[in-house]
Amino acid sequence: MRLALVAVKGANQSPGWSNGDVPAEHAVRGFHGVTLMVGAPAPTAQVLAGGFGFKADGRDGHRHRFLANGDKLGSVVDIQAAEGFLAGHQGAGSVHHVAFRAADDAAQAGMVATVKAQGLRPTDQIDRCYFRSVYFREPGGVLFEIATDDPGFTLDEPQATLGSAIKLPPWYEPRRAEIVAALPPLS
Repeated sequence: MRLALVAVKGANQSPGWSNGDVPAEHAVRGFHGVTLMVGAPAPTAQVLAGGFGFKADGRDGHRHRFLANGDKLGSVVDIQAAEGFLAGHQGAGSVHHVAFRAADDAAQAGMVATVKAQGLRPTDQIDRCYFRSVYFREPGGVLFEIATDDPGFTLDEPQATLGSAIKLPPWYEPRRAEIVAALPPLS
């Protein structure tokens, strides 16, 4: 899997992670965006522009850039036209899906209605405890998720200690010992 570090103007206004060996001023601030490799970019572009409100922001060869409104980080989706390229397979070293935000159930339902009107087949809403998800494959075959912001990860712990303990949705609590034992140690 290829990753690229991207410098973005104004990113230093977002706090960097500060609990490690890298000084906060040099820390990663977030995801810049994602590149989708598809055979034909137009149908995927229609989902982004027509369903999710992205705006076309130019083209460079076979790369088509789309921007979301709002946040600078995580607002870029590039569509790379790659006709005849091997279809992705789930497994180690691959990205399973690309998630898009919906503020709440109503916003998610609006997005779902739009993708249904485009002839796509989203799943029913799935409760993930910390958010609710709907999945569908866009025309190029990439799995998209529409996830709600609410109720959020502070559902069962305060923000000040977020991520310092292993939290599980209620349906996984009976398997806590097994899950914890399978986690690799962190140092």
